Amino acid sequence: MITGRHYQNAYVTRNVDKAVASFKQHADIRSLMEIEVPVQLWTPQGEGTGVQKLAFVWVEDLNFELIEPKDGETLAIYRDALPADDSLKFHHVCHVVDDWDELMGKVEKQPFPIVLKGGTPGMLQFLYLDAREWLGHYIEYVWMVPERWAAMGGR
Repeated sequence: MITGRHYQNAYVTRNVDKAVASFKQHADIRSLMEIEVPVQLWTPQGEGTGVQKLAFVWVEDLNFELIEPKDGETLAIYRDALPADDSLKFHHVCHVVDDWDELMGKVEKQPFPIVLKGGTPGMLQFLYLDAREWLGHYIEYVWMVPERWAAMGGR
């Protein structure tokens, strides 16, 4: 299932700082946001808190999300995909949607399982579908209020 507006390619790494330095060297960055944050997540195996070090690198209107999983069992989706070294490894694409309820209706009718969900209801919600059998990667969908989109660097 593909819907919404593709705006992000996401990568996992063991070293976000090194990845950011490489982007600074090789890309025309218009905006950069770096955070380390605990997030409450749901997976088919259960719920829990995961701590991630993240960088959101904007090059024109494409966002590159760099993910370094730090702590938490719910981060296995990222940790299991890490490369052996500090390089970047492609993980998923993300599409932003305007209506979360409409998206959920579409998700219920498609064959790919939800493997991760999280967010703050009323502000930002996201989920991952496991489309690896079809596309070779996950697909993330996110909905957020306009203020949060602007704070992330979207335009």
